[in-house]
Amino acid sequence: MTHNLENHVEGIASKPRNPDQLRQEIKSRIGKLQAAANHGLWALALFIAISTCALGDFSFFPSLPDEFQAMLGKPPSFNMISGALVLYSFSAIILILSRMMGGSGEGSPFPHVLYLAAFYGFYHFAKGLDENFWAVFAAGITVLGLESYRIWTYCNDEIRKEQERLVELERKRAFWSDDESR
Repeated sequence: MTHNLENHVEGIASKPRNPDQLRQEIKSRIGKLQAAANHGLWALALFIAISTCALGDFSFFPSLPDEFQAMLGKPPSFNMISGALVLYSFSAIILILSRMMGGSGEGSPFPHVLYLAAFYGFYHFAKGLDENFWAVFAAGITVLGLESYRIWTYCNDEIRKEQERLVELERKRAFWSDDESR
């Protein structure tokens, strides 16, 4: 997502352009950053939608045939799933915080949604979703809230830098147009 945006910004910075082209490129980058700033909120909304489905133990989906369930084998224990959830949550938080401290725009919140949905699925197949729903929900809100904040702050910092470049470009344009009128 934003990692590609970083590469795109660096690639454009080395090309010679006229001021109008540069202004359009800066405005385009600002638009892309504004859209990217909302990715965390979209992921959070998707997770809440999945959580709403999980709250009813996915009752509106048809159950898997017994043959398919037998083929999958015995589900893992609740302790094993809970341990994996705790490990995932701490790992995700450390990764997000390290990206935040490094000022990195890399990463997307949507894989977190998939991982958390998988935990709902594991608990569902182990017949323990009712007892463990809130653990997955709390982990999800924590991880996705932090990731959303990281993306939002990164994008807003980059937007501010691009706006400063735009102001500087306008100053240069005004300076050169004043010199030509004399």
